[in-house]
Amino acid sequence: MSSVPVATGALLVALGVLPGAWLRFRVVNHLEPMLPRKHWGTFGVNMAACFALGLLVAMQQSCGGAGQRTLLLMGTGFLGGFSTFSSFVAELYVVLCQCHWAEAVLLASGSVLGGLLAMQLGLFIGGLP
Repeated sequence: MSSVPVATGALLVALGVLPGAWLRFRVVNHLEPMLPRKHWGTFGVNMAACFALGLLVAMQQSCGGAGQRTLLLMGTGFLGGFSTFSSFVAELYVVLCQCHWAEAVLLASGSVLGGLLAMQLGLFIGGLP
């Protein structure tokens, strides 16, 4: 498997981050009026990103160098900008500060376990066990 040059990799990641972050902003703000709390929009975006990353990783296994470049552009760049660990932690912190313990446990455990399951589903659909 060939390696992507560092400068090329950095450019691919940079090209993917901006549209990913913009789309996250748009989706979360669009969903906000329909959800009881904004952090459930972030949760949904993160689950979608985990699923898509599973698909990308599964496809990358059969694409060699082109797969590495796609994973940098779409996985690290676009999906890295689309999903957001920092917003998840900040929103979880707010829920904890408001003493909404059950919701905090559901958000934290649902994010971790749901993300793992979503990625596994993406890997499975993409053809990996």
